[in-house]
Order: sequence, then C-alpha cells, then structure tokens
Amino acid sequence: MFDTDLSTRQTFGRLWPTISPFRLGLLVAGVALIVNAAIDPFMLTLLKTLLDDVIGKNNHGILRWMPLVIIGLILIRGVSGYISSYCISWVSGKVVMTLRRRLFSHMMGMPVAFFDQQSTGTLLSRISYDCEQVASSSSGSLVTVVREGASIVGLFVMMFYYSWQLSLILLVLAPIVSLAIRIVSRRFRTISKNMQNTMGQVTSHAEQMLKGHKEVLMFGGQQVETSRFEQVSNKMRRQGMKMVSATSLSDPIIQLLASSALAFVLYAASFPSVMATLTAGSISAVFSAMLMLMRPLKSLTNVNAQFQRGMAACQTLFAILDTEQEKDEGTRVADRATGNIEFRDVTFTYPGSETPALQHINLTLPAGKTVALVGRSGSGKSTLASLLTRFYDIDSGEILLDGHDLRDYTLASLREQVALVSQHVHLFNDTVANNIAYARTDVFSREAIEKAAQMAHAMEFINKMDNGLDTVIGENGVLLSGGQRQRIAIARALLRDSPILILDEATSLWTASLNARFSLHWRRYSKTGPR
Repeated sequence: MFDTDLSTRQTFGRLWPTISPFRLGLLVAGVALIVNAAIDPFMLTLLKTLLDDVIGKNNHGILRWMPLVIIGLILIRGVSGYISSYCISWVSGKVVMTLRRRLFSHMMGMPVAFFDQQSTGTLLSRISYDCEQVASSSSGSLVTVVREGASIVGLFVMMFYYSWQLSLILLVLAPIVSLAIRIVSRRFRTISKNMQNTMGQVTSHAEQMLKGHKEVLMFGGQQVETSRFEQVSNKMRRQGMKMVSATSLSDPIIQLLASSALAFVLYAASFPSVMATLTAGSISAVFSAMLMLMRPLKSLTNVNAQFQRGMAACQTLFAILDTEQEKDEGTRVADRATGNIEFRDVTFTYPGSETPALQHINLTLPAGKTVALVGRSGSGKSTLASLLTRFYDIDSGEILLDGHDLRDYTLASLREQVALVSQHVHLFNDTVANNIAYARTDVFSREAIEKAAQMAHAMEFINKMDNGLDTVIGENGVLLSGGQRQRIAIARALLRDSPILILDEATSLWTASLNARFSLHWRRYSKTGPR
C-alpha cells in the first residue's frame, strides 16, 4: 500500500503546479462564474425598484425599460454560463491528460519489484479512474465554490446595503457552519480513500477474470469468480452508501442552521426600530436574498464531499509519484560489449521475501560461447537473467560485464547489450512486423525484419496469414499459438543484434524438429548476426 497521509491543503498545494499552467482558462472561467452569480442580486434589486418606485410611487415609466434589462440579464447569464463551462472543461481535460502522462511516464521508470507487489487492475484504476476523479471533482468543486461563493457574497453585499442590522445576524452563524463542514470533511475523506482502494480491487478482479477466462471455463470457476466479484462489488456499494449517508446527514444539518438564522432574522425584523429603517421593497429584497442563500449554502455543503473524493484520489496518485524509480547512477556507456560475464559471490533475495533466491553464486560466462544452464524449476535460472539486466539489484557480491560492475553502466547502455526472451512472452496488440521491431520500427528495414523472422522460423506461419507481417495479432498475441508467440519473441531478440542473447525456456513449446532447425540457424547467427 502507499502512504497517503497528507492534509487537504498539502494535497491541493501539490496539485496546483499541475493546474497552474492553465490558469488563464481558470481566470476566464472564474470571471464568467462571478458575472453569472451576480445576476441574482441584480434581479432582487429590480424587485425592490418594482415595489418601491413602480408600485409605491406610481412611476410606471420604469416598466418600459425593465423588460429589456431582464432579457439582457438572462442573456448575460447564458453567455457567462457557456464560457465558464467550456473553460472549466478545457482545463479539466488538460489536467487529466497531464496527470495521466506524468503517472504513466513515472510508472515506466519504476523497478520491476514495484510491479511485482501491485496488481495490474489497481494500477489501471489509478491511471483511468483516479486521474479522472481528480480532475472532475476538482473542476466541479471549483465551479461550485466560485459561483456559489460569489452568489453568497453578492447577496450579502446587497443585504448589507439595504439592512446591515439584519445581515449581521446571519454572520453570527458562519463559524458554526464552518465547524460543521470541517467535521464532516474528515469523514468524507476517509470514505473516499476506501472507495479508491475498493475500485482498484474491482478493476483488479475483473482484469484477472478476463485474462484467465479460459481457465475459469475449463475448471468450472464461474460461480467462484462471480461470488468473489460480488463481494468486492458489495464492498464498493457499502462505501458508496456510507458516503451518501454522510452527505445526506450533513445537508439537513447545514440547512437547519441556516433556517434557524433566517427565523431569528424574521423575529428581529418584527421590532418597530428595525421596521422603521425598511421599505416594502428593501424588506422583500432582503428576505428574498436570505431564501436564495439556502441554495448556494446547500451546494457548498455538498461540494465538500465531491472535493474530498478528488483529494483522496489525488493522494493515491502522489503516493505512486513519490515512489522511487529505478536507480540509474552508472555513468559508463558501452557501444557494443564484448560479452564476458562473471558472477562473483552473488547473493540475492527477492523484495518481500526472507529466503535468498541465490546464495554465493560464482559463475563465468566467456564471450562467444553458447552456455546452457540446467536445473530444477525454481533453482534460480530465470533469476540470473533478471540480475544480468538489472531488473533487480543484488544483495552482495558483484556481477561484471567485460570486467566492469553492472552498476557502473547506465541502465540504457546495459540493457542495449542484452536481448532477453523470457519464458513469459509478451506481445503487443499490433502487427507482427511492429512486434518484431518493437520500439525501433523507424530503424529496421522490412528486409531485416523478415530475415529475423526467417531465422526464428516464424515466416513459416506468417506467410499463411492474410496480411503477412502486417497482420494484427491481438492483445498479447491472442490469435497465435504458444509456439508462434515464442518464435516472434525470438525474432524480436535476434533483430536487436545484441552481443548477449538470453533464451529463458524460450523454445519450450517447440517440436524437436523445429528445435533442431533453430539450433542450426543459431550457430550461423552466432557468427554473422541478423544484419
């Protein structure tokens, strides 16, 4: 789990640098929202004019221009509402894109151990759901706070102008309302954090079921998986109901406090000394403003839950962004290594494990030789390959490449020297050619790709496909057999032409005859390479 112990102020403070590049859009939206909120006080001013001047003083000439003013105010409200909505949506979209790009880029630099300890579903939930939640909650909260805040300020200014005595009574309850909001905020954030984690569990479980769908069908696990998914979904539902309960409880409390203030104001207005300072129009405007304050107060109360959801999601994102990336402190760059490898008294323990996977390993692998490591399953053969590529760092000892410690090389330079085909082949939802030339489609020619595929005996089945090398093979090569996927992975490694090639049970699904033919091609490759 990640450390998410940050206050709301600290969290928003860290989020602001992501939002600030788009502050012009926020400024335009803010001005439009303030203009939009100012319409209500103007409407109430028109009401006072109607009562005092038109009805009270029989000045009917005002009625000639008042309809035009009302139409103009409604038009201004519509235009300002459109501008604010557009600008907020633009800023929100930019923030989501920036957060996702930053999070994705950071994850690409994380060590393998990080992904060993996190479920794929949880990380996908962070990239998709949490990023969206941060932007939508923050932008929605901003709209509500600015618009309703400006509305409250405008109504209060108008109220003070017409009757400062009655307006002061409302201000007495402001600290009490603030305290109530502060108390429920803590509850909102706790529930929101739980909802983020539960959403990750839902995504993770669904992702595992979809990937293992064939196994579920073969072993009759539909009922088991359905029951498990129902449990995590029900947990998500319970968290949602807790949020609804907290929101529903806070709303009437705030309204009760506001209504009490309004009732007290009505009582105070009954005194002759207060009534003497008011006209029919001003008292109507003041009381109408008090009633209109209920809506923005209710919105500001509800926005707290929305804002806390966004801050909870933001904390989980920052917890990942605060996780240290791979250590790349080496400075040595090798154009092309000779390939001499030596393990000196190497001991290694997987993160989170107490038992060493390797202990005091000494091994010399000279350049230009083909070496086969034989041992029982779990003896550490794959671990050696992972250490050579520095997917993990050793506990003690040294691993040397051409006489230099692996940690002296930059990670990019070191991994450039090694082509690894692991026992768990991963292919991308792309064409065969792009999978073979992965990350370097602009470097390798079509002829080089086809030659590598021929050496891996992949052209035997590629030529039978409708589009040949341009055939899209589906997610993780779902349209291919296990052996075909291995051959494409080997072709990818051969095309790279690295001085060190590691095949980690990469031909385990091949027939004996295919293995024999590949061995023949391999001996030729050892001398010439694919280029």
